[in-house]
Amino acid sequence: MSETIRKLSVVDSAFLFAETPECPMHVGSLTIVKLPDGYSGDFYEDFKARIDSRLHLAKSLRWKLAQAPFDIDRPSWVEDDQFDLDRHVLRGALPAPHDRVTAERLAGWLHAKTLNRARPLWELYVFDGMPDNEAAIYSKMHHALIDGGAGAALTEILYETSASPEPAAAPAPAPARTTPKRQDTRDLASSMFAAYAELWRAPLQSSQLGSLELPRSGGSDLASVLLDAAIHQVEWPLRVGANLGEIAQAYSTAVSNAFKPDSLKALELLAAPSTPLNVAISSERSFAGITVSMARVKAIAAKAGGKVNDVVLALSSGVLRRYLDEEDALPKKSLTAFVPISAREAGDAELKNQVFGMVVPLATNVDDPKTRLETIVTSAAASKQLANPFRSLVPHFADIPTFGSPMLLQLLAVFYERSRLADSLPPPMNVVVSNVFFSRTPIYIAGARIEHVYPMSIPVHGQALNFTVHGYVDGLDFGLMAAANVIPNVQRLATMLTDELDELERAYGPAA
Repeated sequence: MSETIRKLSVVDSAFLFAETPECPMHVGSLTIVKLPDGYSGDFYEDFKARIDSRLHLAKSLRWKLAQAPFDIDRPSWVEDDQFDLDRHVLRGALPAPHDRVTAERLAGWLHAKTLNRARPLWELYVFDGMPDNEAAIYSKMHHALIDGGAGAALTEILYETSASPEPAAAPAPAPARTTPKRQDTRDLASSMFAAYAELWRAPLQSSQLGSLELPRSGGSDLASVLLDAAIHQVEWPLRVGANLGEIAQAYSTAVSNAFKPDSLKALELLAAPSTPLNVAISSERSFAGITVSMARVKAIAAKAGGKVNDVVLALSSGVLRRYLDEEDALPKKSLTAFVPISAREAGDAELKNQVFGMVVPLATNVDDPKTRLETIVTSAAASKQLANPFRSLVPHFADIPTFGSPMLLQLLAVFYERSRLADSLPPPMNVVVSNVFFSRTPIYIAGARIEHVYPMSIPVHGQALNFTVHGYVDGLDFGLMAAANVIPNVQRLATMLTDELDELERAYGPAA
């Protein structure tokens, strides 16, 4: 019997149950590496051996799903007793001319395929034999298992900071495994009564209701799931009640912020116009990666009185403006972007989603690039002020009871897809723009230096285009992912991005 690790959080499981064939819910990257001079080995085999030697440091890579019967509740992660690395680290072959553009096209095609839920939800593909002694690694991992912050932590475990690293420490001996004794119905009923007795004693004996955890069966059979759900339905409100002061303070701050003049102005701009990007999508994907100079972006941000992320938004805005103008589809009202925000505390590397977000107007209705960026700086600050109070609420609602809702969520996802409502309903936002810091220092894998890490994210019905950015060493690696039925050649937009950076530099004049 597989060992149960933990139940998925509400957000983790939402990525599972919202998944459809047209909207796979995994994230990934296309990593370009430079092989050492004079290298004559087999990079695929060296790469696989390196991953194998460090798997014990990234235990989540051995986790697979244990579904609840009828999907009546959230699934759990369990240890995969039949884990086989050869099913997850695969060799790929690039057709001629074996270059980066070909790798991007193939990675986009692979990104359209859903992961096999019978195994741990990740895959790696190695493409070697590229020009200039390069190789490419396409990776994908289900968003139910990882977010941007956890992905960066996982990278630190698997990759190295030196071309000649010390060998990974040997894993500690695994404890002897025993097969747990299965409880019969009477044992389960007894456990339930004991749990409820503990529930009523806790308020009288302990002031630690905020972290109250009653006994669980931990099983995945129907009786165990029903038992655990019944206990959780009563346990969770008590935990929330113990933190009611903090929750009320967050809502009070949010309401206060919402009525400030700058916030009221920002709220007026948040309604997204309809564009050709905001339609139902197919499963096909179009992908392109492009790198811009971090120093150039920082210089522009400093002159505008903003941050790197403001310039990222401005570059994305300029690309959207150019593209829609060429398509004769640029709306008079500004487009909006959903910008994810991490809710992680410093040093938290727990492999589950801890994220919320804000909506930012992109000022696509402003012609002058300088004015556009400065408008975005102001709008982003107002949006962040509106969103920040809710950050403290994320942990309290990450474990809200969801009994019965997974079935409903799957039905709603299929209904929304098959009905093509995204073609007629107004979009809540136009695009997603995400910026995740990766590393300031060069990273290596199996002796090869990582040159670029182009992130690959998730288009969904109603948002066919996604800009995701990784800050790596002295560059910003942009990954542009689109539904191919909407934007067949997203490389066209990637080229526009470098033109937009040039425009912003000209607008602010030469460096001092």
